[in-house]
Formats: sequence, C-alpha cells, structure tokens
Amino acid sequence: MSTGPGTVSTGADERPGRTDRELLAAHVAGDHDAFAELFARHRDRLWAVALRTMGNPDDAADGLQDGLIAAYRRAESFRGDAAVTTWLHRVVVNACLDRHRAASVRRTAALPDDHDAPLPAAGAEAVDPALAAERAEQRRLVLAALAQLPADQRAALVLVDMEGMPVAEAAAVLEVPLGTLKSRCSRGRARLAVLLRAAGLLPPAATTGVDGNQDPPPSVPSPDGPARAPPG
Repeated sequence: MSTGPGTVSTGADERPGRTDRELLAAHVAGDHDAFAELFARHRDRLWAVALRTMGNPDDAADGLQDGLIAAYRRAESFRGDAAVTTWLHRVVVNACLDRHRAASVRRTAALPDDHDAPLPAAGAEAVDPALAAERAEQRRLVLAALAQLPADQRAALVLVDMEGMPVAEAAAVLEVPLGTLKSRCSRGRARLAVLLRAAGLLPPAATTGVDGNQDPPPSVPSPDGPARAPPG
C-alpha cells in the first residue's frame, strides 16, 4: 500500500480536489484509488506518530501497516463525528498500542537515529557536522527517554507535545475523556523530566516559584521537525 511521499496533514478536511471525507466515501463506494490518495495526503504525519509511538522504524512500519489495513477494511465504520485525520490517527495509534500490549518483552534498545529528521531543503546550506551530531544525539536521548514511558503516556505526549495536536483532538484520537488525557500528559511529563535530567537535557533540579510551588514539568522537547516519511 506504499505510495510516494505525501504532504503533512493540517488536520482539516478541506483541500484542493476531493476532500478527505469525499475520498473516504469514494473508497467505501468502490473507488480503488481513493484510499491510496488519502494515505498519500497524510502519510508523513501518520508515519511520525507511528515512529515516535513505537520507538524504532521497523516496529513503526509494522504498526503503521496494521493501522492502514484496519482503516482500509473498516472505512464504513467512520461515523463522521470527527475529522478524517482524527479517525486515521486513532486507528494508527490504536494499532501501535496493540502491538505494545501484545509484546511479551519490552524492547527499548533499538531507537531511530536520523529516521525522524526532516529531509534537507533543496539548496540548503551545509550544516556544521558538530552541530548536526549534537542534535542527533539529543534526538536519540529524547526518544530513548520517551520509550521508557508507559505506552498510554507515551502516546499522549507524542500527539500533544511532539505533534502539536490540540488536547481535545488528542483525547478524541485516543478515545479517552479530556481529563484522562491531561492526566496522562502530566504524569508522562513528570516521568520524562526525571529521565531527561539524568540524560543532561534538563537542569538538574526543579525550580521553586514565588508561591512556593514547583514549576510544572516541561513539554517534551521534540526532535527536529516532522518525521521523515517511511521508505517507499
């Protein structure tokens, strides 16, 4: 079901040509090209979510494939009460989480190196090798720390902090109440802060505000830009 690289989703259904809803309806009606067009349109962002949820490219490819097969087969179940992109994210994230739950041994060693880095722009100036190496190491440490979180907290942080999805939409993707999503983000950030401090990516101690309360845990420092689309 592989296609050429698609554009990054903005979460909206309105685009030139057929809308997401029209493509999904056409697929249900028997248009054999509609689903491929829909996937190509949102491929980059779905791959980013799968990669950051699963922690390594091989498992991410499997999770994304599981999700797309499920979406392809269950398109008739789309109720239309959310954006098609929200529904697609929900199916892919659930497929990734199912793989985590089914795994008998938790794997945290295999991590992406530069697989989530954006492709360099044509004609862009060469990046200083030392700076590039520093960014790659920071990216590796962030993803390593993220991989140590419980799957539900990891999924919440990937959507909200790394993908920039609104909290309400992320809750819809994960099919949990808004309060549950916020709680998962809060607990995940607190755990992640400890791991990132140990890795030297955050100050060693939390500061205390003027009211005597500690500052809240920071959001996840996202790797540089959106993840690269999976190899065709």
